[in-house]
Amino acid sequence: MPETSDSSSLTFVGLLSGTSADGADCAIVDFSPPRPRLVAFETLPYPADLRVRILDLASSNYRSHDVLDLLGSLDAELGEFFGRTILRVLSGSGVAPERISAIGSHGQTVRHRPQGAHPFTIQIGDPNRIAAYSGILTVADFRRMDMAYGGGGAPLVPSFWNECLEPDSPAARSKTVILNLGGIANLTFLPPLVPEVMGFDTGPANTLLDGWVFEQTGQPYDQDGFFSRQGRVIPELLEDLTRDDYFGRPPPKSTGPEYFSRDWLQSRLHRHTHAAASDIARTLIALTAVTVTQAVIAQAPAGSRLLVSGGGLKHPLLLEEIRHRLPGWMVTTTQAVGFDPDALEAMAFAWLAWKRLSHEPASLPSVTGARKSAVLGGIYRPTPP
Repeated sequence: MPETSDSSSLTFVGLLSGTSADGADCAIVDFSPPRPRLVAFETLPYPADLRVRILDLASSNYRSHDVLDLLGSLDAELGEFFGRTILRVLSGSGVAPERISAIGSHGQTVRHRPQGAHPFTIQIGDPNRIAAYSGILTVADFRRMDMAYGGGGAPLVPSFWNECLEPDSPAARSKTVILNLGGIANLTFLPPLVPEVMGFDTGPANTLLDGWVFEQTGQPYDQDGFFSRQGRVIPELLEDLTRDDYFGRPPPKSTGPEYFSRDWLQSRLHRHTHAAASDIARTLIALTAVTVTQAVIAQAPAGSRLLVSGGGLKHPLLLEEIRHRLPGWMVTTTQAVGFDPDALEAMAFAWLAWKRLSHEPASLPSVTGARKSAVLGGIYRPTPP
């Protein structure tokens, strides 16, 4: 494949896999004015054995002596998988690789530790291999420069929203909060609703529920809410879960499934050993709804519109719970403002690649807690033919 040569093109590829590690989201985005346009989007599921190995590596209790071998081999394997994904989506959309200015690859997070003496974050999916396989300049490693300046490295999507969501409509923005329901739930608040851009992880969205449902049923997730609808909320368990210090910590803050892990849940189930599995699933739904809506109301009491994206949209009971706990609010998807809720985060990483090639800072200290805004991402150029 030839290296991309059209430096004037505003067409970029965004690629990521979330903490659920279910596949790679790939978006082709045209950033020509007046607003980003999604050209094509596809999710390619991970093969089952690859997903298992990723989740094993990402597990907080992984103790195998060959962890470095697994880390290195998965990094290479995912880089090649991501490269194939990009070429497949480009081919299916009829977009020639030569039209793409750059790929913005988030990679697969296997550990995110924003707290401690030496905070760090690790995403795998070798960008060298993505660039070599696709022949397209690749931008990756977006989070660690923010951490180098004292930030938490996440979330990064609020920067995208601040630039792209209704920039000429302060009245609409003054009522709007944005929620992403991935493995972890995160919120974005924009001026003039708040004095400066704010965004943070509220806690678990799908990560605990997916793990629990898989453990109990062998299914990768609670399809259509079937399993959790059979249960009821256990108030005592919900209280035990929401008592965790993370929920009361003020922003900026970020977290991941290594914190809200199977061990975290199991340590809080010892007083509920006779509870039905479906009751626990139903309580995990309530945990997400409670922690999200409490954060919304605490930070934006004057808001009235919640725009939702992410895989959690596919769980109807979770959306019902959130609507129930936000009376008077319009709860809808980001499609209402022209952004595909499935493709949104991949679009954001295409935008981050655009910002990197433009040498423009993309992180927001008000969101991540960093000392200064930074240009994010490393550049990986394929060797010309």
